[in-house]
Amino acid sequence: MIPTLQQALERRGYSSLTPVQEAVSDPDLAGVDLLVSAQTGSGKTVGFGLAIAPTILGEDGRFERAGTPLALVIAPTRELALQVKRELTWLYGDAGAVLASCVGGMDMRDERRSLERGAHIVVATPGRLRDHITRGSIDLSGVAAVVLDEADEMLDLGFREDLEFILQETPSERQTLLFSATVSKPIATLAQTYQNDAQRISTINKSEQHSDISYLSHVVAPHDVENAIINVLRFHEAPNAIVFANTRAAVNRLLTRLSNRGFQVVALSGELSQAERAGALQAMRDGRARICVATDVAARGIDLPNLDLVVHADLPSSHETLLHRSGRTGRAGRKGVSALMVTPRSVRKAERLLRDAKLSAEWVDAPSADDVRGRDLDRMISDPSWSEAAPESQAETLAKLVESFSAEQLAAGYLRLWSAARSAPEELTDVGAMDARKKKEDRAPFGPSVWFSIAGGRDAGADPRRLLPMLCKAGGIDKSAIGAIRITDKQSYAEIAQDKVEGFMATLAGEMALDDGSALERLNEAPNLPQRSKPPFRKGGGDRGDRGERGSYDRKPAGDRGGYERKGGAGRRDDRGDSKGEYKGERKPRWDRDESAEPAIKPRAAKPRPSGERPAYDKPRGDKPKFDKPRGDKKFDKPRADKPKGPPPPKGKPNSKKNKARASGPASDTSKRFTPPKKKG
Repeated sequence: MIPTLQQALERRGYSSLTPVQEAVSDPDLAGVDLLVSAQTGSGKTVGFGLAIAPTILGEDGRFERAGTPLALVIAPTRELALQVKRELTWLYGDAGAVLASCVGGMDMRDERRSLERGAHIVVATPGRLRDHITRGSIDLSGVAAVVLDEADEMLDLGFREDLEFILQETPSERQTLLFSATVSKPIATLAQTYQNDAQRISTINKSEQHSDISYLSHVVAPHDVENAIINVLRFHEAPNAIVFANTRAAVNRLLTRLSNRGFQVVALSGELSQAERAGALQAMRDGRARICVATDVAARGIDLPNLDLVVHADLPSSHETLLHRSGRTGRAGRKGVSALMVTPRSVRKAERLLRDAKLSAEWVDAPSADDVRGRDLDRMISDPSWSEAAPESQAETLAKLVESFSAEQLAAGYLRLWSAARSAPEELTDVGAMDARKKKEDRAPFGPSVWFSIAGGRDAGADPRRLLPMLCKAGGIDKSAIGAIRITDKQSYAEIAQDKVEGFMATLAGEMALDDGSALERLNEAPNLPQRSKPPFRKGGGDRGDRGERGSYDRKPAGDRGGYERKGGAGRRDDRGDSKGEYKGERKPRWDRDESAEPAIKPRAAKPRPSGERPAYDKPRGDKPKFDKPRGDKKFDKPRADKPKGPPPPKGKPNSKKNKARASGPASDTSKRFTPPKKKG
């Protein structure tokens, strides 16, 4: 290893390298393109810093005077880029490296001035770096090594076009390193296009999960999610913790709730400026804040000291995001906990995420208020301050306390002060994790049973929701002793557990009837009820329990007034006959209807008319005139003169020459009414 880097590692406390650091710093791979996948928290930043060192450092292990960049590191987010810059600063400190950053949200003029002064290594985000290239602020002609950190995340965020533009601006003879948690098809295509004979390095054990991270799945009621988060934070009392939410609105809501409960909390989301995001992370590092509520913008690459707890307030959208969120803890050999808040409706989603990520989680109830108080008592009793000797400067105060108060008073006062400095836990609704995860197919069979018939069926208004309480009340049993309830048009059937039948019969006391008078009869065997089949207007298939096999049906063609033609033989019933018109114009039979009985729909009887005078619209019209009042000498009573034949009366003055000429002509001679225009010349 290069001496300057060896000194920096020893000063930092590195006694040994992690597996990924050992793999990429192999002398045989010096200057070779690498495609690396490793777990989060495995030291990838120091790893690629060691990998590019032989390419960019001189023979003496030091840099020359800074000019155009020699190395380019591209990261997906601002926080990760600034973190990489900090890590490489101490790693290359003894080598005399000058580093510059180009990230969104920072002053572009300051970045341009730093690039003009010269830099050996530039750490950037794709969008801002492309802006500098377009404006001519950076010269990449001297780049000897390019590192794409979290390449899969950059592709997911839509930076593929920017990455291709940047790589085309760098020399073709360069060392290219791609670090990605997963090597998907887009990553493989990118590596094949912009790398030369890349060596594949993977330190991920696909068969085992991260040994330093414990996964807990807490099933909580939907209205108790925030209360459960408070209890989880109080139960673990981690030095630093991250609570992940899916939206900015959820982040703001949790920030307000936790702040009101006395937690030292900051927020980290995309709506914040770069200065606000940097300030939030710095507060976590300085100890001014212990909890960070964040969206997935902080899921990748953020390395906070003593981060021992990750809480998923909202389940992530993919298993990759789950891994990257959880990877913020359990770093550098520290143990960590990743807790998922799961509502009963999202249990299947949580199971799918864990299965796709190849993780096994412990399904337990969220810490209750009593659990938190018990953990507080254990922490208080095991506090090392009990065994430490008091300084001499406090001897007088201690003597005064012992003299003034009894031992019980001192203990009660100390307990009150201890509790006042911490948020009180929340009472949670009891939601059993195992009950929420129980599936229908995992239920035990009903067991031996006896069937009873009940007089009256669907035609009499029988309904399982009405029969169930009536059976329980009449027979003195609870609903767990009743199995299936089947209802036909004329009869109903109920299944009673065999060990409850004797008590059921004794409670009936020989009456064998329900409260509404419906007669009960014990059957020697289960009723022979045919399976119900699917109506012809629905499509689908498959086995649906007691509904029988279901086939599919052709769509009815336009203009065809016949029946439907059924395709496939699954679930076909012989009593349906030919469905292409056998029942056309008449009512189709049902499997449980007595066709010989009187039809259910009866003609409506004529409504009797009330006695007395008939309605007005039935009265005879007679010869009564239209108007009751005498007309008198009104103008419409005078006889009308016949309309004279001939041309219409002339308009204008009646004695004008034009009108006299028109009036003098014969009315029947139409040729003299109009004078055709004369032709010109």
